[in-house]
Amino acid sequence: MLATRLSEPRFVRELPWRAGGKPLRILPAAGVFGPNASGKSNLLHAIDCMVDSIRGSFRRDPTKPMHRHPFLLDKGFSNQPSRLEVDLVLDGVRHEYGFEIDDVRVLSEWAYRYPHGKAMRIFHRTGDSVEHGSAFSTQGRAVQRLLRPDALFLSTSAQANHPALFPLYQWFAANLWLAGSWNRSGRQFVTAELLNNEESRRDALGLIRAADLGIADVRARDMNSEEAEGFRRRYRRDSEDEHIGSDTPAERLPKVLEVVHQGADESVSFGLGMESIGTRVWLGLVGPAMDALETGSVLLLDEIDASLHPDLVEQLLRLFQEPNSNPRGAQIIFNAHMERLLSGTGDDRLLGRDQVWFTEKAADGASRLYPLADLDPRKEENVAHRYREGRYGASPIISRAEFEQAAELIQRPRTKG
Repeated sequence: MLATRLSEPRFVRELPWRAGGKPLRILPAAGVFGPNASGKSNLLHAIDCMVDSIRGSFRRDPTKPMHRHPFLLDKGFSNQPSRLEVDLVLDGVRHEYGFEIDDVRVLSEWAYRYPHGKAMRIFHRTGDSVEHGSAFSTQGRAVQRLLRPDALFLSTSAQANHPALFPLYQWFAANLWLAGSWNRSGRQFVTAELLNNEESRRDALGLIRAADLGIADVRARDMNSEEAEGFRRRYRRDSEDEHIGSDTPAERLPKVLEVVHQGADESVSFGLGMESIGTRVWLGLVGPAMDALETGSVLLLDEIDASLHPDLVEQLLRLFQEPNSNPRGAQIIFNAHMERLLSGTGDDRLLGRDQVWFTEKAADGASRLYPLADLDPRKEENVAHRYREGRYGASPIISRAEFEQAAELIQRPRTKG
């Protein structure tokens, strides 16, 4: 997300990162393109896996494997540890945090901050041994007394309210929310809560109406008894939290949405099940997008172009790209197939040349991620056209002959029994 010499100036945000230092040049959006099964979604899932590990590490069931997804297509790698690291700016100070885990324990973990441009250690862990920075040794030792071999130090530190690490933990708790088809209903609950709040209702309803879905109004209501029981059952099955039990009343559960359309004589309310997939997708994006823009957080979006009209996808990206609608520096990282997002030249681009990334799969099944900027495209280059021609790689190798052979097999008579 760092700007390069190829950046479009209108997309670059300057972010202070140390006392008296030159600001970092940050990008508000990055899009990943490539063929099916090339690793686009796995990139976002890896980030999401890191977040889930941090959020749930202290509470996890020690009898279960660590939360990770090793590469399974090469036996030499399937038993190797997983390493994840994030470099971020928090409250005007650059931080580095990362960890390395296998299936049963934390192998290493570290956190550094750069208040004056030089690394200051908060802690560095190797197995069960933890070295604390001199300014944080007292608080660090208090956390270490609670530490388990299979729990992250950062997660454990949140329980002890470690002054240097608790803000970092909170950043992970409120950022990097992955939006995909599997959690759309949960994201619709977020939109419902915004619509149920007087301060946010106008903005949320404005985004819904602006999508030209024929919607006059959207209302948030309490779940009925059947909906509430189904939600409680799914929550207890899928969540390790204990905030919702079998006796939690419906008014304390998330609100659900009803969509109002204007008929010939009167308005009519529809349940979401009667709406198009595109409408449901948009209603599941309004809440997370508004939350990211209002808090300056990071939204991960899997298949941004799934079931949405291209014009609507473009407008969603513009919300993050334009300073007027994104004054707090929110970021969006997404994957897509839609070549239209790569169209335009010069100042007409929707995505800058250094905001485009590609994935392609190697012969051994591993994915390679690389930026368009490494290929040094010209300012007036038609990126969409050259991508379509396969000039940047990241294109599927589809055999027409194999499709024709498959079609012949389909036409063959089959014997029953």
